[in-house]
Amino acid sequence: MNNLNARRGHTPTPRLILLFAVLLVYATAGHADGIAALHAFIADTQTAQANFSQTVLSKQGVAKQQSSGTMKFSRPGKFRWTYLTPFKQIIVGDGKQIYLYDLDLEQVTIKHYDTTLGSSPAALLAGSNAIEKFYALKDIGEHDGLTWLDATPKDPDSTFKYIQLGFDQHTLVEMKILDNFGLTTLLKLSQMERNPKLPADTFKFVPPAGVDVLSDSK
Repeated sequence: MNNLNARRGHTPTPRLILLFAVLLVYATAGHADGIAALHAFIADTQTAQANFSQTVLSKQGVAKQQSSGTMKFSRPGKFRWTYLTPFKQIIVGDGKQIYLYDLDLEQVTIKHYDTTLGSSPAALLAGSNAIEKFYALKDIGEHDGLTWLDATPKDPDSTFKYIQLGFDQHTLVEMKILDNFGLTTLLKLSQMERNPKLPADTFKFVPPAGVDVLSDSK
């Protein structure tokens, strides 16, 4: 992935992709607070699909990278994340492995689901209901027309300083992630569908013939 990162700058990590992939729609009641919305999502949303736009900002707030595409998930831990612009990439998680397919480079990287995902941002939504084991949650009020939740990782070695989730009544519409390099990733969601029926092969991936395959799987 080093050559890919060098060519494209700040490329989302598999852990960040896993978080985004499952972070599509929240079920809330009225103007419930952010923590209540989070728990409602864990309880009530098993599958979802949406379009996304993503912007990475520098420390100075300047846009460094913009991308867009579609994503789908099925809890726990299965997802399909497709970048359509500016570069075509497909990221699939089948619950055991994560496949990152770069169509331009004709390269597939396979990452193994390991136990570190339990303390990563992915655990906030994709895994068990014991959210407070890994994150300190705090409601941070309303601004920009949304109700916000702040999730700060308890793991001192986390690569993220915090995650903020913004809700518009029944739906998550925006999230902000600040990493340890001072970069902020903004994700905006649209045309969301909660609990759709997704074909089982949505979360299966077989590397195409002729592509390079790099793997850290055990």
